[in-house]
Amino acid sequence: MSHHLLQQEALTNIIERYTRTDGQHPSLIPTLSFTRISKITDPAHGVYTTSLCVIAQGEKEALLSNERYTYNPNHYLIASVELPVIAQITKASSEKPYLALKLDFSAHEIIDCLREMALTTQKSKTTKRGIYISQMEQPLLDALLRLVYLLETPADISVLAPLIKKEIIYRLLQSEHREQLIQIGIEGSTTQQVAQVIQYITKNYEKNIPIKQLTAIAQMSPATLYRHFNQVTTMSPIQFQKELRLQTARRLLISEPLNASDVAFRVGYESPSQFSREYSRMFGRSPKEDVKFFEEKLTLR
Repeated sequence: MSHHLLQQEALTNIIERYTRTDGQHPSLIPTLSFTRISKITDPAHGVYTTSLCVIAQGEKEALLSNERYTYNPNHYLIASVELPVIAQITKASSEKPYLALKLDFSAHEIIDCLREMALTTQKSKTTKRGIYISQMEQPLLDALLRLVYLLETPADISVLAPLIKKEIIYRLLQSEHREQLIQIGIEGSTTQQVAQVIQYITKNYEKNIPIKQLTAIAQMSPATLYRHFNQVTTMSPIQFQKELRLQTARRLLISEPLNASDVAFRVGYESPSQFSREYSRMFGRSPKEDVKFFEEKLTLR
């Protein structure tokens, strides 16, 4: 067995050791978490934060609008900005569960690494998509495995984890898609300006946000903002906000004893009927039907 396959097997084994049950599992290393799923799942809406996602075992698909991203242990996925996606585990079983890790990082960490690399960077004239898949390479896998192995010696985490995380970011900045990460770290780049707008909408999704407010944040004209925002997210700022509202509404309906009208107002809708129409269009079921569907799924477990 090759060194690469041996390391993939080692990564699978240690993630399995720290995820005895299905679900998401935080770790002792800040920003590092694991996921274990023992069956193929239905498509689920969620938000990808700025992070590195690596599969040790299984396969997953992420859908951003009409763009499909499929990855497995031979690849890794990077979300360079926060994005609402539809994700589905497409390969998993009780014998060989889907096992993955996620490492969150920030623009500041990219900037620090760029500064130490002394790279000559400049603003790109084009804006790239905020999500991409790349081939897993040996140096990156080496660093990831060393990071995860720190869980075996918790006393080393506070000193060594930040150093290894910086190495991981360094490896990502050497990949074929490095330009997408570099632009996040360049002050005043269009990608960073769009990221600031995304962050503002994410924090204020339930409010009516005037387009003038977003253009002021981005320091762009409305037409320029719409163009660059679409290039990063595949959608307009209004569509982005609507996705966040409806995803939040679904979580509230399923997890709390609230009716559809209460949820509609909480996430920023002024008209419950409009909320119901847009909810049905996005999820394929009305709010009431959706709640019933999930209740029946829980009963069958």
